Amino acid sequence: MRANKIIKQVNGYDVYQASPLPLGTVVESSGVRFSLFSRRASKIVICIFEKADDLEPAAQIQLEPDKFRFGDIWSVFIAGLQPGSFYAWVVEGEKFDPERDGKYILDPYAKAVAGVFDFTNLGEKEKLPEAPKSVVVKSIAPRAHLSDLQISDGERIIYEVHLKGFTAHPSSQVKSPGTYKGFIEKIDHLKELGVTTVELLPIQAFPENENVNINPETGERLKNYWGYSTMSFMSPHNLYARGEKPGCEVEEFRELVDKLHEAGMEVILDIVFNHTAEGSETGPVLSFKSIDEDIYYIRDPKTGKHRNYSGCGNTFNCNHPIVRDYILDVLHFWVIEMGVDGFRFDLASILGRDQEGNLMDNPPLVERITNDPILRKVKLIAEAWDASGAYQVGSFPGTSWAEWNGRYRDEVRRFWLQDGNISQLATRISGSEDLYGPSNRSPRHSVNFITCHDGFTLRDLVSYNQKHNYQNGENNRDGENNNCSNNHGFEGSVTNLTIRTLRLVQMKNLLATLFLSQGVPMLFAGDEAGKTKTGNNNTYCQDNPLSWLDWRIVHGNSQPEFQVRGYADPEKKDIEEGKELLSFVKKIIAFRQGCDLLKRCSFFKGEKEEGALFPDISWQNEIPGKINWNTDKKILGVLLWRQDNSGGLMLLFNGGFEQTEFFLPEIGEKNYSLVFDTSSPQVSFQDKPAREKTQTTFILQGPAVAALEIS
Repeated sequence: MRANKIIKQVNGYDVYQASPLPLGTVVESSGVRFSLFSRRASKIVICIFEKADDLEPAAQIQLEPDKFRFGDIWSVFIAGLQPGSFYAWVVEGEKFDPERDGKYILDPYAKAVAGVFDFTNLGEKEKLPEAPKSVVVKSIAPRAHLSDLQISDGERIIYEVHLKGFTAHPSSQVKSPGTYKGFIEKIDHLKELGVTTVELLPIQAFPENENVNINPETGERLKNYWGYSTMSFMSPHNLYARGEKPGCEVEEFRELVDKLHEAGMEVILDIVFNHTAEGSETGPVLSFKSIDEDIYYIRDPKTGKHRNYSGCGNTFNCNHPIVRDYILDVLHFWVIEMGVDGFRFDLASILGRDQEGNLMDNPPLVERITNDPILRKVKLIAEAWDASGAYQVGSFPGTSWAEWNGRYRDEVRRFWLQDGNISQLATRISGSEDLYGPSNRSPRHSVNFITCHDGFTLRDLVSYNQKHNYQNGENNRDGENNNCSNNHGFEGSVTNLTIRTLRLVQMKNLLATLFLSQGVPMLFAGDEAGKTKTGNNNTYCQDNPLSWLDWRIVHGNSQPEFQVRGYADPEKKDIEEGKELLSFVKKIIAFRQGCDLLKRCSFFKGEKEEGALFPDISWQNEIPGKINWNTDKKILGVLLWRQDNSGGLMLLFNGGFEQTEFFLPEIGEKNYSLVFDTSSPQVSFQDKPAREKTQTTFILQGPAVAALEIS
């Protein structure tokens, strides 16, 4: 609370001493309290601006250490300010550093950011007035209904999606394309699809204009589209808001969360604590570099250069005590005030590096998050690797954390598209016990995926052997070279009906495998209808229809009025196939949700209980009870059996191009019912599946997947 006595007056503002905690801003009826941590600072000024794009502040209030410093925290109460006010801090150390000091910097605890930062203006070193400003935002009431959804890991279907790209295309026909409000208008699509959990690519404020490359084909300047370059961790990205009122993005984002909750869906944020937008030692100064570079980043103590475990120029010093506390505060904000249900941590192995960059067995930050009373029950997902060789899939130190299973992605792709084998496929579809069993975890720790934002789309996976990233302005050097893909005889789009049909079947095979596997399935937005990015596997910089979801392939129409100049319309055949693929995805998700055998919380034992007709899982090639794991043939049958003998599920995989006759297990008086067979649309999810009591074999024309219920 502020003292009664005015310390000074500056440009009409009454200035008071104030409590140092909490950090950030606190809005009171008579003004705003500001608080900033900086150990290195010997001088601090807070600047108040009338408008976001002002080059000079309306007031500069210097905080004298003897009046406004409490330990390492500087705080002040300024009367007369209200929510929506713009401000920036200016920090100077004991010895003035022209590269770090005297610049307008963001408050790390800011709830909103205004203005646009452009990396082409880096020549202005003294003040950088083009830098964005922090916005005063009043705290929002906590979300009281966090536990209402009760979505179990077994029921969870994750949909990874870029917030803007979901509705930015004119074909979305929403009132506010590319915004939080626009996303709300398309929630019904997610409900119809069967999604339970929306995983948003980064929506924390980031500099869209940090990319200085030019698209060589269009001449347009490229952008930071994905958002993996955070500059303000507590601020929803302001360019995704429809309104113009400063800070309106906070309310708009929370409205989106509320609407998704009302529709029965969780919200998970992709969050980037491995690095920031400030880049290497030669990068811009936006916040942490000026506040305390040695605390917030891992640096070489001899050279002062940033250690780059993230591949993005710097590495956040996650296990410094100050930074640990900051990260916890950020996560608390998104859960308590914004109501999100969990987080996917980008390059999460960096969370386990110590202050010298070494990987730790029991990282303090991971342990803190795992046991935090607010975060303990939210969904935690690790991308369990980083850019410096750490690969911890199956061994990420937080045993309550789920993980993106990169092994699943690669080995399922190889089975269908390259030289994978049935042993690898069996291990992945049964829950990846080799990865999660040794640490007493379960199949539900595995987030299974075929594609994600990073890499080929599903259609491109079956249409391209090589990446085609020339539009990124890096001469095709960027992006992953090892895609485990297969173009099936021709690179890119084709009119040949045989190739198109095969590609459609392979997309179904990959999706069927995903939703028939033990673990938590994740679908990348657009794959449900076969979106293409024309072979670009690294669209981080493509904020245009190449990345955006074209709703014509979702709705099955081709209205010419939705054409975007310079970008090709979807082909008629793409639209037809998209409609068929979308129907398939909806039906297989619904089937999965209704089948307890696909949602186990423990690994199979491969044994049968007393009185059971079969083990809980059994494997075969063509003949029941006989399995050759070393065969070159991609022929695999798996029987999942309820130990009360109430029935089971027979899954048949034929990864070759030959016709295979599977002999089916004898099931007594029960019946086989065909659920689907991907080799032909005519036998996919029949409304009234045939019940074949006497069926003893099943012929499957590869490559294909078939599922038969036993009841």
